[in-house]
Parts: sequence; structure tokens; C-alpha cells
Amino acid sequence: MKTYTNPVYPYVRSPDQDGAPRHHPVIVVGAGPVGLAAAIDLAQRKVPVLVLDEEDTVSIGSRAICYAKRALEILDRLGCAEPIVSKGVRWNVGKVFHRNELVYQFDLQPETGHCHPAFVNLQQYHLEECLVHRLQQLPAASVRWKNKVIGLDVHDQQVTVRVACPDGEYSASCDWLIAADGARSPVRTMLGLESEGQVFRDRFLIADIHMQSDFPTERWFWFDPPFHPNQSVLLHRQADDVWRIDFQLGCEADPDEEKKPERILPRLRAMLGADAQFEIEWASVYTFQCRRMPRFRKGRVLFVGDAAHLVSPFGARGANSGFQDTDNLVWKLDLVMKGLAPERLLDTFDSERCAAADENLLNSTRSTDFITPKSAVSRTFRDAVLGLAKRHPFARRLVNSGRLSLPYVHVESPLNTSDRPGETFEGAMVPGAPAVDSPVTAPDAEWLLAYLGKVFTLLVFGDGVPAKDEAALASAPLSCSVLRVGGRRGITDTTGLLTRRYDGKPGTCYLFRPDQIVCARWRSFDASAVSAAIVRASACERQP
Repeated sequence: MKTYTNPVYPYVRSPDQDGAPRHHPVIVVGAGPVGLAAAIDLAQRKVPVLVLDEEDTVSIGSRAICYAKRALEILDRLGCAEPIVSKGVRWNVGKVFHRNELVYQFDLQPETGHCHPAFVNLQQYHLEECLVHRLQQLPAASVRWKNKVIGLDVHDQQVTVRVACPDGEYSASCDWLIAADGARSPVRTMLGLESEGQVFRDRFLIADIHMQSDFPTERWFWFDPPFHPNQSVLLHRQADDVWRIDFQLGCEADPDEEKKPERILPRLRAMLGADAQFEIEWASVYTFQCRRMPRFRKGRVLFVGDAAHLVSPFGARGANSGFQDTDNLVWKLDLVMKGLAPERLLDTFDSERCAAADENLLNSTRSTDFITPKSAVSRTFRDAVLGLAKRHPFARRLVNSGRLSLPYVHVESPLNTSDRPGETFEGAMVPGAPAVDSPVTAPDAEWLLAYLGKVFTLLVFGDGVPAKDEAALASAPLSCSVLRVGGRRGITDTTGLLTRRYDGKPGTCYLFRPDQIVCARWRSFDASAVSAAIVRASACERQP
């Protein structure tokens, strides 16, 4: 690639290779985006974590490029969103074309008052470099390059791994192992576990090209364009004037042939014009699957990201759901390891993220069926919908070029506390929903989410919490901080957005989990109700 040179991280002989096998609290297998995010989160919570990766560099090729607002908010909490957003390309608007006509366009973030855009596009290798740099800043974390896990034994109290490296082989053990080792997950294979779902035969060509262009920073998707008839094409801008173009090829395409420049260049010329100046950076041909493991927990092994679930690339649901996996998992694992919550709390990682994976799989499968109709009847329906969508808004809801990633709302979670009888709320901030950011005026940060995400947090509109109750919440084993909106020592809602988004009448309280998800809400403060909701949200109380 002309715009990027992969770093090479040094292999270093580890203490585990000399003497008796050493024990680690947590081992993460895989230094991709999801594994690195898990390790950073653990290390920020002062949990010692070791990352093992069989390579010595970041991603080869751009691979995942679209990071949604919720993923950026998680990365913010991990201390690495700023360089990612600064380097990446922000976008909110998408356009859908049928043949050579614009069918309609959409804005994924039509309202103001959000710290991050709907999406940022950035090549995966840049993102991974940012994550590696952040990990290296944290004393509780270490990463071993060229260390390949080749065997493991799962016991009741620990996991033992066998690792191959340039100096030979060694063993190490851990209390918990996080498998973030990708779609082909060797850890999953070693445990004899399977994924279930659908494998699609359609082939797609990714061509990353370096090009100076005045195309706007938007997502453009074509159905049956004149430059690539009977197929679909997707265009995205990335950093460094690199453009991602996806060409649908059909299931009979030969992947080895289609990756050759003499096959790629005519497609690009037909799309961009004979006079366009560009260079091919990277190309790949792929098929995809919509599958997941039946369970994301196997004893002391926890599966995240592509190791746990696979979706089509339409909708940018892969890496974005992987970040949400680790965001859901790590605070729970931290409480369990500190003896503040029972192991059954980790079962809610499995149930919550399996439900989220099912939603992603459903949306991903529907997108694929619309983009690649499997029969003449399906194609006729698809084309009729596209024809209607240009003039009739009702049809636009049926157009599916990839339902773009949104965070899952865990409305059925057993960790939620139901609203009290007679109390009503407007808006989307129901128990199970991730917090929506809002601008605030305060000494430490200018956005609400900067104050959420370390411990349980009670957001209070006004001065409804007595000082003695605030002190009791802060000093409890499951610590809870109080964040006031207005009143004494509070943050200021200068724009009014925070109050509107949370229907924040005076006295209203929202309880957030450490992953910034609402788990309870009340119209007035009640110390016993808050304590009971924290107990419920940490699975310290057995559910009926």
C-alpha cells in the first residue's frame, strides 16, 4: 500500500517461558480491535491482563472501516476516540441510487447536540494502531506478539493455555480467558464449539483506491447501476484520500481472477470515468456468513466479536457489535473478580449479547436478501420498491441497502428494574437503553457521557439526594456516584437538551450501569429503591 506502512511490533521473550508456568488474572486471545478494547477496559479498571496474538502487526488491508456513534462513545471511555475521530472521516448522510437515478437520501443524525457523528470511517489498521498505543500506556496490560495459542484446558477454577512462539512453546494459566480471535476462532475450534446460521454464496470485491475526488463525504449505494449492471456497488471515503468501493460479483465469480488488476481496473474505469486518476491500494474478494455461537460463555472462556458472531458487512455491524460485547462484559467480569458480584452475572453477558447478535443477524440477513435477490420474483419486488421509493416515503422504509448499526436496547434484561406504578416517562431512555449524550457545562468535561461509565451512577435532576444518602451510596461495596443536573455542585444543562432527552422533571433520577446503560429510573429519590436496583443490576439478588 502506498499510503500506509504496517508497523512491526517486537517479539520479546516472556517470563512464562522460563521456569514454572505463571498465572494471570485474564488472558485475551487476539489483538484485533475487539480484543484490544477488552484489554484496555480491564487495564483501566486495574485488572492485570495479558494479550496474546500470533502476528506482529496490525490489520493487513483496511478491512472494517465504519465505526458508529455508540462505538465511538465506548472508545471515548477507553481513552482513544480522539485520535480515531481526528484521523477518520465523519459522515451522517447516505444516498441510495437505482440505476442512474437518486432514489432518496437519509440523515442518520439530523439533530444537533451529540459529541460524535453518526459514523466515522477509518481503515482498521489505523484504528488498531491507536488501540495498541493506548494499551501500551496502561501498566496493568501487556501484549505478546508472535505468541500463538495452540492448545487449552478449561478447568473449574482456571484455564491453561499452550502457546507457540519463536523460542518454542510454553504454558500459562488464567482465571478467565476472553476469546477475541476472529471469525475462524482457534479457541472455539479447540473447545469443539460450533456456530449456527446461514452461509451466503454471493461474492463481493473490495477495492481500496487512492484518489483525489470531489465526491462528498457520504455513503453512496447503487442498485443495478449502468456501470455495473444487475449488481450493486457501495462507495465510502476513508482517511488519506482512500476510497472503499464494493462491487457485487455474483456467486459464480472466481475470487483469484477477480483480485487481479486487469479485472479490477475495467470496473473502476466504468464507474469513475476514463480520465479518473487513481491507484489501487488493496483488494480482496469475500463471501460472508450470518452465524453465531449458541452461547458466548463456556465456563471460564468468554467469546466476543467475530469469534462469537458473524454478520454480513452491510450495515457495519461487525466491529461495532464487538465493541458493545466488550463494553457489556468487562464491568461484569471486574465485579466478579473483585468478589462484588456472583458468577451468574456473567450469564447475563451471554443472554444480553446473544439477543443483540440475533437482532444484528436478522437485520443483516434481510439486507442481504434485498441486495442479492435469490429469484426473479424477489428481484421484481426489489426493483418495484426502488421505483416507488423515489416519490413515495412509505416505500423508502422497505429499501434495505444495509440497516446501519444501532446499539441494542436490552428491554428484557433481568438486570433492569421496572418503573414504579403510576410513574410515566417520555422519550427513549427506558431501562435497558444506552445513555444518549448531551452537552453540559461543567469543570471537567463538556458532555454527559464523560461522567458515566466507571461505576454505577445516579443522574438526578435537582437536589433530591440528601448528603448522607450520597455518602452511603459512594461508600457501599457496589459504589454508586451521584451526578446532579442543576442545583448545588451539579452539571448545567445549558441547552436544555439533557432535560428534554431524559424527560428530566425536577426530582427525576436515572440509574446507569458501568456500561452507561439505564437500569432503573424514578420520579423521586428513594435510597432503598436505588440500593435494590444496584443489587439487581449486579445479579446479587437471585431472580424468581
